[in-house]
Amino acid sequence: MKLGSRRRLRCTIGFAIACIASGQTGTEQRPPRAEEVFKNVQVLKGISVDQFMQTMGFFSAALGVSCSYCHVADSGGDWAKYADDNAHKRTARRMVTMISAINQTYFGRVRMVTCYSCHRTDERPRLTPNLADLYGAPLAPDPNEMLSQAPGGRTADQILDKYIEALGGAARLANLTGIVAKGTYQGYAESEKRPVEVFSKAPGQRTVIVHLADGDSTSVWDGKAGWTARPATDVPVPLLALSGGDLDAARLEAELSFPARIKQTLTDWRVGFPATIDDRDVQVVQGNSAGRSPVKFYFDNQSGLLVRMVHYAELPIGLSPTQIDFADYREAGGVKIPFRWTITWLDGRSTIEFSEVQANVPIDAARFARPPAPGSAKQ
Repeated sequence: MKLGSRRRLRCTIGFAIACIASGQTGTEQRPPRAEEVFKNVQVLKGISVDQFMQTMGFFSAALGVSCSYCHVADSGGDWAKYADDNAHKRTARRMVTMISAINQTYFGRVRMVTCYSCHRTDERPRLTPNLADLYGAPLAPDPNEMLSQAPGGRTADQILDKYIEALGGAARLANLTGIVAKGTYQGYAESEKRPVEVFSKAPGQRTVIVHLADGDSTSVWDGKAGWTARPATDVPVPLLALSGGDLDAARLEAELSFPARIKQTLTDWRVGFPATIDDRDVQVVQGNSAGRSPVKFYFDNQSGLLVRMVHYAELPIGLSPTQIDFADYREAGGVKIPFRWTITWLDGRSTIEFSEVQANVPIDAARFARPPAPGSAKQ
């Protein structure tokens, strides 16, 4: 079902790949459009490459299938084969057009129907009511659904203040200016762990480098722009400028590396009903990022620490969630920092475990420069 973490190191790491590039390097100032990079794009035109990648992941998750379901089997070892046409691709194009028409005609252009509405991880839409679903044990509600303000209870300010105190207090967090962390990265279904380095500088710059066997995977947010760079042997677009939801996510994650300003980083805060994650009672809070995308936070009721964050990218066919679970908080430089991150997205999962975290150490500004395209001379 999964595309595989080597093809996409989402959020902190990089991006997925599902189709064949026509030869562009992705180093242009304007992020390239899907039809400028990939061959045989007929419906999903005018969107950026990273949105196109996430849309492929949305298809995979909605139908519960892998890339080879829509692409020919030979595409796994030959990028050019991703452009080959077949019956499943033609059906997918008709479905995208149909969903757009339904939302436009019957819901006033508001997106109410997506691929997932009918498929629910099945390659064929479900047509007949399932009696087991009706009379069996009720399904647990999804804690990541969008929420509305719950009546009564604590305010967002109170919950966020407790979080800041749990990390070490406002004064200590305000003095946090830089973080350098080292550890291991392990992708979905991969047995081998790879070295990872993270460089964060206040108020909002961050670089993540995973040292893969065939070269480095680098994700950079310099405070204004972001890029991902991957070995040319692994993806058809070695250097990609981030845009849309990926750009918003890079900005958000960099800024929240320094949580002293979490209240100012997001707007339109609201508090939902309490939920449970892994038998742990959590308080759910939602805000909007600078790009107006919703972001949900789950704080442990007892400790006040953040245990999960979910942010969403806007795609032509729906919202694409990315979930980051935080654990193993330890003190570094007088503040608590999670030493374990589990990152889950529609087509993969990865885990980062830090063995060393240094706070308030000087970081060379060159760490946040646009990375060179893999295989090219440094720029």
